[in-house]
Amino acid sequence: MSAGAWAMLVAFALMFGSLAFVIVSMIRSIQDHRDPEASVWRQFGLGLGLMILFFATWIAHFITEWQVYTDEQLTHGQDTSIGDFLSEFGQSTLENWQSEFLQLFAFVVLADLYVHKGSAESKDSDDRVEASLHRIEQHLGTLPKESEELPDPETV
Repeated sequence: MSAGAWAMLVAFALMFGSLAFVIVSMIRSIQDHRDPEASVWRQFGLGLGLMILFFATWIAHFITEWQVYTDEQLTHGQDTSIGDFLSEFGQSTLENWQSEFLQLFAFVVLADLYVHKGSAESKDSDDRVEASLHRIEQHLGTLPKESEELPDPETV
């Protein structure tokens, strides 16, 4: 087996390994955090819906990529090969994933490092809301007894 074939095997192993990791993580999350009283779709609908959309679009990508590949092979008078097709399909899939993972990784890291003061992601907005609520409750006289001994969040 050539070095290129081994590289493709490694690439496909990484691709399917990362898919398996995400799917297993989703299943474990559902098992660990599911409320037996509520519907799985109600509690985890976003994750399940995104996973279904991912696989539906990936299958559509496979079909359209196969059509393009066979058309190109016929145009050049060459035979189609499933190995060559899987190589092209894997390359286009990994290119898409690489750019998306890089974008998401950059967003997460930058959002963690540089928080915009007053944004919904900032801790300071939660502190300000709690301080405002404390002042309103104090003004209305509805402040719970245990909260009266606590220092005012505005001065902290």
